[in-house]
Amino acid sequence: MGEMNPEPVECHSGYEYAERPIAIHWEGERLEVDVIEERWRIPGGKCFRIRVRDGRRFELFYGELYDEWRVNPL
Repeated sequence: MGEMNPEPVECHSGYEYAERPIAIHWEGERLEVDVIEERWRIPGGKCFRIRVRDGRRFELFYGELYDEWRVNPL
């Protein structure tokens, strides 16, 4: 059997799922979130603009309907 790919985003979940991202998996690396620069809701999901420890920035989208994360570099 092949290796399972990890979820693209590790998140803290408290009262609800995906309250805040703590790490992302990008191009074979695990990158820890240093700063959440911005967060907002859109119909059907949550968005985060983050900076990881090495300074790269990403925009994350969690789609609640399909329980799916998308990661986009900025």
